[in-house]
Amino acid sequence: MEFLSLLYVVPTLYICFLIWRLFDQRRDQECYLLDYQCYKPTDDRMLGTEFSGKIITRNKNLGLNEYKFLLKAIVSSGIGEQTYAPRNVFDGREANPTLMDGISEMEEFFNDSISKLLARSGISPSEIDVLVVNIAMLTSVPSLSSRIINHYKMRHDIKVYNLTAMGCSASLISLDIIKNIFKSQRNKYALLVTSESLSPNWYSGNDRSMILANCLFRSGGCVILLTNKRSFRHKAMLRLKCLVRTHHGAREESFGCCIQKEDEQGRLGIHLGKTLPKAATRAFVDNLRVISPKILPTRELLKFLVVSFIKKLKKNSSPKSSSGGIITESPLNFKTGVDHFCIHTGGKAVIDGIGMSLNLSEYDLEPARMTLHRFGNTSASSLWYVLGYMEAKKRLKKGDTVFMISFGAGFKCNSCLWEVMKDLGDGNVWEDCIDNYPPESLVNPFMEKHGWVNEVEDPDNYELPDFLK
Repeated sequence: MEFLSLLYVVPTLYICFLIWRLFDQRRDQECYLLDYQCYKPTDDRMLGTEFSGKIITRNKNLGLNEYKFLLKAIVSSGIGEQTYAPRNVFDGREANPTLMDGISEMEEFFNDSISKLLARSGISPSEIDVLVVNIAMLTSVPSLSSRIINHYKMRHDIKVYNLTAMGCSASLISLDIIKNIFKSQRNKYALLVTSESLSPNWYSGNDRSMILANCLFRSGGCVILLTNKRSFRHKAMLRLKCLVRTHHGAREESFGCCIQKEDEQGRLGIHLGKTLPKAATRAFVDNLRVISPKILPTRELLKFLVVSFIKKLKKNSSPKSSSGGIITESPLNFKTGVDHFCIHTGGKAVIDGIGMSLNLSEYDLEPARMTLHRFGNTSASSLWYVLGYMEAKKRLKKGDTVFMISFGAGFKCNSCLWEVMKDLGDGNVWEDCIDNYPPESLVNPFMEKHGWVNEVEDPDNYELPDFLK
């Protein structure tokens, strides 16, 4: 009888052990965000209205028609007067950058933000197990990640990933790398460094599809500290719930809509093609198709199936229509599964398009609009400035969910969902100005200052105002 009991008890205990072990391993595979630090350059790098005009007029490749085009682009961009540019622009050397301009720009960011983050978190550089650095448009030897390791004297066995050419969507790609590492290795600290080097990438030609980048991109960066240590669960700010990456590089239209190339005169820049809105729409829709079942409640998905079935029945009885590449409203109500929307500040049109697609209110879009106004498009780091705005406004409460959406060249659309682990209210990079946001008006002063250009009719006979000479 005792022998028969053992035959039942031992396998049962073994099965219980396997179940416990599986559960225990999954607990160690979580990805927690402990802290992050956005970068705010010094005030002497602030790009005001008057100085922006001087930068434009000292480009001898531009004429009156280009002035009018740029004025319209800047006024409608959603960018304010307090964004930041590289130092070589203020030195008047944007047309002839050096390698050290780019390296110095990045080291200034590294030395400021990483030091602040590690000091605040109490983590020593020697405790970092994984370092992921994404700077899309600057490569150097030694690599930028090696420069960080050398400066902070990190361990010799640190696992390093140095990403380039990933564009504005790179920080979520880096996050995906860290998430996968956390699945196979326990008790690790990871440092994610995301920024963009503008110093060697300021376009000095007159191709309209390439000078647009000068109107949108600004200096910035962010450093994020992550871990999978379960003991830090109650100290963490956020927990990563899911992440989805979509890549349409196989589509020719998507591949070529945002690409670094030389113009007809051999000047290097970023080409933003007319197919960009269509490529963004396709990538966005495909990404939502995958992530929606992961973040929305069952009732919303069932409602979507019913609505889709009814629309399919009516499809044959109504004329066909095309959105022409413009993002249209989603039949899903994402607010049933998401509390806050952290949108990439790719430009006013990007924010408006996502807002229309997800049926978001101005309250939902405010963090992205204010970030674009204050800091501009800081490429892959822009999401974290938006998150910082939400935190500074004390919007993020324990149990809330935050949906991050980013786009990038390739063409890519990446998104993820975070769970807020505790009430958040630190000012981060917004601390000294959050009380001024949102301002009464986001009207750009460029039209008031430079509107004279629209009154000029003869492109060969006009005189610049004194403040631009």
